[in-house]
Amino acid sequence: MTWQLHADPAMWVAGIASLYLQALHPRAVAAVVQNSNFQQDPLGRLKRTASFVGTVSYGSTDEAERAAARVRDLHRTLRAKDAAGRTFRIDDPHLLLWVHCAEVHSFVTVLRRAGYRLTDAQVDRYYDEQRRTAALVGLHEDEVPGSAREMDDYFAAVVPELRRTEDSEIVYRFLHRPPVAGVLRLGLDAYEPLLGHLAYSVLPPWAIALHGHRPYPEPAATALLRGLRTAALLVPAPIRWSMPEGHVNKAIRRLGCHVAPRRSLLPR
Repeated sequence: MTWQLHADPAMWVAGIASLYLQALHPRAVAAVVQNSNFQQDPLGRLKRTASFVGTVSYGSTDEAERAAARVRDLHRTLRAKDAAGRTFRIDDPHLLLWVHCAEVHSFVTVLRRAGYRLTDAQVDRYYDEQRRTAALVGLHEDEVPGSAREMDDYFAAVVPELRRTEDSEIVYRFLHRPPVAGVLRLGLDAYEPLLGHLAYSVLPPWAIALHGHRPYPEPAATALLRGLRTAALLVPAPIRWSMPEGHVNKAIRRLGCHVAPRRSLLPR
């Protein structure tokens, strides 16, 4: 499931949506704002996140384990302070679980909304597969939701902890208009409505209510999302898969053309 889903172009919107969702946890977003240089190096931060997902999805076992070890080693050294001034560890399992669930839930819900047809059984299988990714960053597989029902139960339990904060507003503004320089600034007027605000608008309704900003109307957001995906699918797959670091193309070269992602390979 992971091999097929993560190659879909709607993942770009899903990835940005997951960052909006993650920002609603006060400690998780405080950890990002206090420890990350995303405001000074916006493209580098986004690229590193996308590269990690690409590596654990399509890299060899050794590559995935090395990438995960680097993440665990970094998280182990970092600390942040919450709103009450209490210091906490970045690798707190509670926070790692939130980031994982916000990410994979966004991937599934946005892809489905974009028109990627999935059965309930396929969604359950995807969540079960993603337990292995969670284990790579330091969680225990049996403590991670492995089905849609378990994921719904998790969100029902964690939503009371979520809220809009000054830090979540920083992330909201950043994801709408990253502070890029030079020629890249010319693309911001297209990026903001087509990706930045669209990704916000496809969040779950309860997440939009917590953020408190007006989204696109639901039908308009869905139509735009599906239109962008349809347009992206017209681009030859090897070109699409070359971004950001060509993880899918590398996997095909390593294993053979028969593993190229396609719907016909989805488990039934």
